[in-house]
Amino acid sequence: MSDLVARTGRHHQRYEAGCRLIAGCIPFRFRCSEGSNGTKSDKIVEVLMINSTSGPGLLFPKGGWENDETVEEAAAREAWEEAGVRGELMHFLGHYHFKSKTLQDEFSPEGRCRAAMFALFVKEELESWPEQSRRVRTWVTIPEAVQCCRHSWMREALENGFNKWSDDGMVRTMKATNNQLDACDGDNTN
Repeated sequence: MSDLVARTGRHHQRYEAGCRLIAGCIPFRFRCSEGSNGTKSDKIVEVLMINSTSGPGLLFPKGGWENDETVEEAAAREAWEEAGVRGELMHFLGHYHFKSKTLQDEFSPEGRCRAAMFALFVKEELESWPEQSRRVRTWVTIPEAVQCCRHSWMREALENGFNKWSDDGMVRTMKATNNQLDACDGDNTN
């Protein structure tokens, strides 16, 4: 059971130029839509969001990048801890700056944060994960995610990072590393 414990505390957090460094991801999968005659047709991209523990709206998994891990490892860890998913980081979506009222500390007294966000292709949805008693996960379409996203910087990561990658090169990137696009099987999670 000890392997289902989320990291806590800030004594191993990374900071740079007065900003707390954050790592996060936009977990995604493909779902097949059904045609009028019941046959599977187009693939729809769905993203996984989690509830906020401090108010209304939905979020993408994110958290502090710690000294003993790469930013990619931190993003994957946050997806596991907060949303209970594992997968493959497919693309770096960019850095996004925000201020947090709850993340103010001696190293970032103004609560400034810089988040490195990634697209995570979900390959496994776990039954147990560290924050499952505090988090509810929800698969939504991109337009739904834009509407219910709690933070403007996460909406920006979705619209300007994820959507741009999706429009410009997702299929090419996915085909190079995965055969999931070849068959519309309706579910890519275990």
